Amino acid sequence: MVEAETEAGAALVADDVRKRYGDTVALDGVSLSIPTGEVFGLVGPNGAGKTTLVRALTGTTRCEGSIGVLGAAPGAVDPHRIGLLPQSFNPADRLTARELITYYAGLYDESRPVGAVLDDVGLADDADTWYENLSGGQQRRACVGTALVNDPDVLFLDEPTTGIDPAGRRALWSLIDDLAAGGTTVLLTSHSMPEVERLADRVGLLRDGQVVAVGTPDELIAEHAGDSHLLVDGVGVDTETVAAALDSEVRERDSRLVVRNVALADVGSVVADLEAAGVDFESFTWAEPSLEDVYLRLTGEALREERDR
Repeated sequence: MVEAETEAGAALVADDVRKRYGDTVALDGVSLSIPTGEVFGLVGPNGAGKTTLVRALTGTTRCEGSIGVLGAAPGAVDPHRIGLLPQSFNPADRLTARELITYYAGLYDESRPVGAVLDDVGLADDADTWYENLSGGQQRRACVGTALVNDPDVLFLDEPTTGIDPAGRRALWSLIDDLAAGGTTVLLTSHSMPEVERLADRVGLLRDGQVVAVGTPDELIAEHAGDSHLLVDGVGVDTETVAAALDSEVRERDSRLVVRNVALADVGSVVADLEAAGVDFESFTWAEPSLEDVYLRLTGEALREERDR
């Protein structure tokens, strides 16, 4: 692997990066450029190559192709400038949150005040609790703190909010916003599409080791997610009758009618037309396309119970 020629203003650059494990292709010609201060969401199914790409960018695995990190090859970058939170991270149980972050602060010549980091991740009140006695969400926040204590220029976060309650998740989202606003480049991997849609300036979707789409959430939704639609429960007539009554594309699945391309302003008239057509429905829900729809369409993998579209 050689150093990629860094584009002006780019913190991370990958150019035709390839990696094989035996007969398994993990990365198949990945090229990306991530500007300084951007929050970049990296998404894709398990086995798509996300972890391998992060390892390549952080210099912990060797690949074919070229990579540039802060204008240098990954192995040549000052480690003080990099922060990494892996998905699997198991600190010693008999360290307190304060001791854990203090330990990581001691690995650097300069670091942020431990108290400030504890406050940032919402652990100021539980700083002297042993790691094993913290809740799962609190443990994850402590781990986030270890990745922030050196005040990195580039921060890699792999599933940072796993197990964190909604209030704590929003607090970390705000922290990530602040870091990016201060110039920190953040590469975020997550299976939570609402989280990625909320945080990421741009999103890259990996499938089978290849980048199949890159853009802002709005751009990807407009190009790949389809139209807004109306979901109607308790349908008692066939789809052909309803499609004719509405002059719209209609599908039925599991007793639910899916009416495509319905704007919010048109919901009232559609419901009136359904009633006029004799559709005996119990409830209806209007749904906008989302980044999750993009994910499902481009990967074919359901993140949770598949939504009708």
